[in-house]
Amino acid sequence: MADKKKETTNDISALGFLLRFLAALALVLLTYNPSGHSAFHWITSAIGAREFGPIYLLLIGVLLVGWSIFWIATWRALGTLGVTLAVIVFGAIIWLFYDIGLLQSKSVSAITWISLIGLAAVLAIGVSWSHVWRRITGQINVEDVDD
Repeated sequence: MADKKKETTNDISALGFLLRFLAALALVLLTYNPSGHSAFHWITSAIGAREFGPIYLLLIGVLLVGWSIFWIATWRALGTLGVTLAVIVFGAIIWLFYDIGLLQSKSVSAITWISLIGLAAVLAIGVSWSHVWRRITGQINVEDVDD
């Protein structure tokens, strides 16, 4: 029974990846999005109105924690080369979709939305990569070892 539990916690499923992607997308879009409803807009408007207070600082702290978790996990899992390759692949996919007419980016807002979704996808791959790597190769990545 313990082996089955260990196996399921180390593997990744489509649902597991989807949840990671949705968490990354929420973090990205809560931080900034072109709709005008984001932490960036809320905080800059408060600063402009000289109403910046502890709730804004708390929001900044929570977002920084989220970004730290995603960026550190992504960078440790993929490294510079992996992040670069992921960005190139997503850029090529976006370009391909634009080229064949599935995407239309006639405005800066549309390009921004597409870029933000691509960033969330790169972050989701980063936090999922160790599971994917293990499934593909059978090798386990170990960064931190408890003494």
